[in-house]
Amino acid sequence: MKFKDFDKKIIKDNVQYAVDKITEIITDIGPRESASVEAFQAMELLRKDLDKYADETHYETYKMAPRAFQHFTKTISIATIGAIGAGSILKYVTPQKLGKLGNLAKSKVAPHAIVSGVSLASLGVTALEFLLYKQFTDVLYRKVTGRNLIATRKAQEETKKRIIINGHIDSAFECRHTYYGKGWGMTPLMAGTIVSLIASAVMSTLSTITELTKKHNTFTDFISDKGYLFHFFTLLNMITLYLFIDFKRVVPGANDNLTGTMAAATALKMLDEAGIKFKNTEVVAMITDGEEAGLRGAKQFAKDHYKDYVESGVETSVLCVDTLTDFDFLNVYNRDMSGTVKHDPKFCQLVMDSAKECGYEGVKFANVFFGSSDAAAFSQEGISATCLAAMDPAPADYYHNRLDSYDRLEPKTIEAGFDIIMSTILNFADEEPE
Repeated sequence: MKFKDFDKKIIKDNVQYAVDKITEIITDIGPRESASVEAFQAMELLRKDLDKYADETHYETYKMAPRAFQHFTKTISIATIGAIGAGSILKYVTPQKLGKLGNLAKSKVAPHAIVSGVSLASLGVTALEFLLYKQFTDVLYRKVTGRNLIATRKAQEETKKRIIINGHIDSAFECRHTYYGKGWGMTPLMAGTIVSLIASAVMSTLSTITELTKKHNTFTDFISDKGYLFHFFTLLNMITLYLFIDFKRVVPGANDNLTGTMAAATALKMLDEAGIKFKNTEVVAMITDGEEAGLRGAKQFAKDHYKDYVESGVETSVLCVDTLTDFDFLNVYNRDMSGTVKHDPKFCQLVMDSAKECGYEGVKFANVFFGSSDAAAFSQEGISATCLAAMDPAPADYYHNRLDSYDRLEPKTIEAGFDIIMSTILNFADEEPE
């Protein structure tokens, strides 16, 4: 069966169903911090409907530290501010006034070594947590129970293929940069923070080496003396980094990512309403938690199901859907996790071809160049995956802030996403339904 033969009214009706359900979740349940009671309540609400369209639904639980992923921003900002403050005292205050600490100032090494050590450590933590999404700081935080909801529409006979539609149900803590910066503030502030921290690390390390080896020249003397003033620019950037995340406010998350959540849930609903069951293809709706906490739910699921999805002989692919809002930025993401993860080219092309089949000629391959989607967790584990998303990477004015509510939904884009998802399912199965 091809998409051209699918009843388009079913898709249009389910777009309205999705908008209504998103509105209900936000109105009656509210924001959903990762692994929170509210996230579970939203899952339970959807499970009641999924039980009607799936052959089986169940939860899988795991332990996670919801705040570890983003709280590192406060840790490194405080540490760097403290290091620059302490180094500045040793560099600019008369040694005689520092008492027992005077000898550190006289050595001329300590002011640079302190900044160097802390800035290099801060860059290392940032790379591990944000660039590679390693659970590096989790041991420092309290762990709670997270859940993934899995709903399966089974094959009529032997399962030879399996396609999973995934969306995450948790919503993010508010990003002050995008709310007060009206969308344009995040990129320059974050870029400035990263660049200034790297520059401080390089200059302070070079100055430390110079003072230790006593190999001075005009350039190194300038960096050690006048260049030290640059650290105060880094200090200002660290203040903005400290203020970056508001851990007292969780956003509504209508677009990011209840649109993706509903894409997964309605995939089974639309198949059921069309009377479609495949002979050898299993269709799964997977609603993950913990994406906003560093892909925790998807990472655990991918790890637990590697043998089922890679070594079982059942061809399996995961289509992660994350934000269906900005129509002009509707794309298939073939690279992820700030460009460090490459998705399965074959499956990416299948989704792209399915988009073209639906008439969406503007869809392109794209790269999640800042951040990551759940798809990266699967690709990292060796499971075929890609991400379908429609969000302005600038970023969007609603990204991770209180504006991301049901009044910001774009039914046109949701419909386009649903079209592509249904076309992808039909093309992946590549069989006439029973």
